This record gives sequence, structure tokens and C-alpha cells, in this order.
Amino acid sequence: MKLVGLTGGIGCGKTTVLETFRHLGIPCFVADQRAGEYYKEPAFLNEIRVLFGDRVFDDNGNVVKSEIARIVFNDKDKLQKINSLIHPRVMQEFVSWAELQKAPYVIMESAIIYEYNLDSKLDTVIAVYLEKEERLRRLQLRDNVSRDALEARMRNQISAEEKMDRADYVILNYEGNPRARQVEYVDRLLRI
Repeated sequence: MKLVGLTGGIGCGKTTVLETFRHLGIPCFVADQRAGEYYKEPAFLNEIRVLFGDRVFDDNGNVVKSEIARIVFNDKDKLQKINSLIHPRVMQEFVSWAELQKAPYVIMESAIIYEYNLDSKLDTVIAVYLEKEERLRRLQLRDNVSRDALEARMRNQISAEEKMDRADYVILNYEGNPRARQVEYVDRLLRI
């Protein structure tokens, strides 16, 4: 079974592309969803407290993820530290999960495959590409976040163009572009 990564810059439409692969019967693992579960685990919460202090917890002891995002997207050292807590663990869980699947390949979706060298554990990487201005437009509508905040997040990722250059396959996710046909083409190649 092939281990396939699906990546792309924030707001490029990775989720939409992933859903198309799911419709083709391909098991998909979403790294961010799995990582979100860690915030319910006491040991992980203790690590977060050590890293950020009490300022990222609400009065009920729950993590305020927007506060963590505000901090890490302006502090590369903190971003690196939280990601080093999360991503090796996510990759290990992905590999274990993949062993239980019955398919010619499985996909792990993560925006930061290249940033944390996760591609070294994958057989193939697919990049979803959408130019920056369109991603910013979509994200501002979707998340109601300022352009400056979005650009700060983008600066903490490898550029979409570099991801596209490094990937084995690229899916162009423009409106009106035949996204489903591109996914079906990549699917056929991965089944060989």
C-alpha cells in the first residue's frame, strides 16, 4: 500500500480535493483533525501549559486555540515547539492507521508535510495549488480574519509554488477547472 500525502497552502482547497478522493473509495486521514483530539488529553494539556503558560486556557481549563494561533503565527520558535509535539505523533498514528486499511493507497492531508519533513515517510505527495490572492480572498470570506493575520500564517509555511515544485502530482484548484478529472487521473496513476 502506498502512503500518499496531500498538501498545499492555507486556503487552497485541500479539503475539497480530499473529499473527491474519498468519493473514489480512498481512505483519508486528516492530520489536523487527529491533532485536535490531543487537546482532550491531560498529558498533552500539561505540555501546552509548560510551553505557553495559563494564558492559552479559559476559565474551565480548556485550550483557547485562537490564542495559541495568535502566538505561534508571530513566534516561529513557539510554532516549531508545538509542531514538534504534534507532528511526529500524528505521523506515527497515520502509519498505524494505514496498516489497517484495505486500499491500493491511503492519503494523509496536512498543510505542513514539507515543513516538518513528513514527506520522507511518504511514497508520494500531491500538492493542491491556488494562487495567493484567491486563497486570501476565500480565507477572508470563510474565516473573517484580517489579511495581515492570514499573511502571517502563510509566512510560516513553505510557499504554495515551492510545494507545487516539490510534489509528485499537482491539482490546480481554480473555479471552473476540472478538479474531479485531475483527481481521477492521479487516482488512476496511484493505483498502478
